[in-house]
Amino acid sequence: MFWYHQDIERLEKEIAELEYHPKLVFYGSSTFTLWDELTTVFKEYNPVNLGFGGSTLAACTWFFDRVFKDIKDIDAIVIYAGENDLGNGRHPEEVVLYLENLLAKIRAKYGNIPCSCISIKPTINRWHLSESIHYTNSNIKMLMFKDLNFHYVNIYDLMLDESGNPKGEYFIEDGLHLNEAGYELWLTVLNQHPEIFPPKK
Repeated sequence: MFWYHQDIERLEKEIAELEYHPKLVFYGSSTFTLWDELTTVFKEYNPVNLGFGGSTLAACTWFFDRVFKDIKDIDAIVIYAGENDLGNGRHPEEVVLYLENLLAKIRAKYGNIPCSCISIKPTINRWHLSESIHYTNSNIKMLMFKDLNFHYVNIYDLMLDESGNPKGEYFIEDGLHLNEAGYELWLTVLNQHPEIFPPKK
């Protein structure tokens, strides 16, 4: 996990320099990190973007206590991670176990706040993992149904074309990360899930 330390130090610095108390946390991989307008489009919820590049659910779980050490209370958290785990060769069952452990850590620190998990997106670059991604998403969905304040946000189906393949219009040239159209789609989907957001300030 040592290769994440620079990113974790960056997050710690950003948290220390916040001029407001964050209430809505986005935690996960570079899909969040590269969403430049994330905190702007959700500004009314006092958001903070705690994404870090290349992160896995394993890393999100491992670094949770350190990253969230100085965040005393939040009202809701949105998670996106897991595709890098699969890309690194982890099995779907391992990914779900890491998510389960992460959710337990969130519950232990913040109580019964809304915890939302966005489904792993279908990407052109990793389409060879499509079966693993679909199976992982199915199990994540079942896990998130175990608690009334857990929420599953399905973006997977909306990012497929009529043939069941990833829509190229949502990705930058690497076929892995989202472009502006992709983030617009995610924004639309998230706004259709008001139950995941804290009361507006």
